Amino acid sequence: MEETFRDKSTRVPSKAEVSRFRNSLKQNTCVEMLQEGYHRSFSELFSLLSCDRKQRETAEPGSALSLQTPLEEQRDKVETLRRHLSWAEQAERTGSWTVVCDQRLFLGRYFSAPEDLWISLHFYHSCADREHGGLLKPASEARACMAELYLQQGKLQQAKQQAELCMLQAENRVWLDSDGHPLKLRVRKTLWRICSRMADLLLDAEDYKEALSLLRRGHSMATEGRWTQSVCSLSMCVFISDEDKQMEAEAVYQLGLTYQRAGDHDNAKQFFNTCMQICSTRVDAHGLGKSYKAMARSLESVDNILEAVQCLEKLADISRSNGLQHNLADAYMCLGNIYYKRNQYMRASEYFLQGYEIACKLGDVAQLEKAQVMVASARAHCMIGKYSADVQSATPTALQQLLAWKETRGRQKLSANSTGNTDTAWY
Repeated sequence: MEETFRDKSTRVPSKAEVSRFRNSLKQNTCVEMLQEGYHRSFSELFSLLSCDRKQRETAEPGSALSLQTPLEEQRDKVETLRRHLSWAEQAERTGSWTVVCDQRLFLGRYFSAPEDLWISLHFYHSCADREHGGLLKPASEARACMAELYLQQGKLQQAKQQAELCMLQAENRVWLDSDGHPLKLRVRKTLWRICSRMADLLLDAEDYKEALSLLRRGHSMATEGRWTQSVCSLSMCVFISDEDKQMEAEAVYQLGLTYQRAGDHDNAKQFFNTCMQICSTRVDAHGLGKSYKAMARSLESVDNILEAVQCLEKLADISRSNGLQHNLADAYMCLGNIYYKRNQYMRASEYFLQGYEIACKLGDVAQLEKAQVMVASARAHCMIGKYSADVQSATPTALQQLLAWKETRGRQKLSANSTGNTDTAWY
C-alpha cells in the first residue's frame, strides 16, 4: 500500500500536461483544434485573435479599447469560439447547413458587449452571406440582427439594405426568431425605425418631399399584412396585433409631425386623428396625450384657438386621470403659452403656475426653471399693462392706485376695474 501511494505521489506529468500548463490559452486552444482536425476553425479563430490584437496595438494610449482585457486572455470567450466553430465545421462536412448557420448566429448573439460588436458583425455576415444556407431562417435572423446593429451605429444605408433583404427572405414565411418573436414583425419595426431616422436627416435639410416619401414607405411597412389565427395561436395573434397597432400609431404620428413641419396642417390633422383612434383602441394614454398636443399645435397654427385649447384640456384630463404628471405639467405650460401669445397674461400666469407646482413635486429642475420664467414674465406683463392703463386714463381713481402702488411696490393688488385689455394683475 505504501509503495502504491509513493508511486501516485511521485507521478511525472505528461508532456501534454506540462505544455498545457506552460503555454498560453491561445496556444493551447489552437493546438487542440489542429489536433482534432478543425483546420478551418483554427484559421478563423487565429484571424479573429490577431485582428483583436492589432486593434489594441493601434488604439490611443489610455483609451477604453487599450485598457480592455485582450480577447485571447478571456477564457470563456475563447472556449465558446472554439466549441461553436468546431461544431459548425463538423456540420459543414456533413452538409447540415441549418446547424452551420445556427452556430454562427449563436456566436453573433453571444458577442453582444459593445467592445465585441465587430466580432458579432463578423459572425452575422458569415451566417447570412453563405452560398449554402444563406436563405435559411438563421441567416435571415442574422440579417435582422445586422440591421439593428448598423442602425445602432448610425450606418443607415447598410441597415436598410440588410432589413430589406431579411424582409424579402421572410416573405410568406412563419418564422420566429431565437427569442420566440415573429421575425417578420421584428424586421418591419427595424425598417420603420431606419426610415424614421433617415427622414429626420432629410427634415434637418428641409427636404420635406423626400422625407415624406420615406415615412410613407415606413408607414406601409408598419401596416402591411396582418398575421392570422390560421398560422399562429390565439395568444400570439393578440400579441402581434397589438405590436402592429403600436407600430402603426407611431408611424402615423411621425407622418403627422412631418406634414406639420412642412406647413401642411390639414394632412397633419388627419394623421393625428388616426393616431388618436389607434391609441384609444389600445388604451394608450401616453400616445393619446401626445397626439392631442400635436393636434393642438396644428390647430393653433391655423388660428383655430378654441379647438386648440380644447385639445390641450383633453391632454390635461388624460394625464391627470392616468397619473402622467410630466404630461400634465406640459399641458399646463402649453395652455399658458396660448394665452400668453394672445396677451391674456393673467390667465397664462395661472396655467404657468400650475405647471410650476407640478414641476416642484416632480423635482424636474428644467421644467421648474422654465415655468418660473414664464410665470414671472406673464405677471410682469400684467403689471405693465395695468400700470400703462392707469397712466393713460389719468382718472382720480387711477392716480390713487398709482400712488398706492408707489408706496407698496407691488405688495397690494390693484382693482380690476381699471381700463386696459389685460386681466386682473398684481403690480
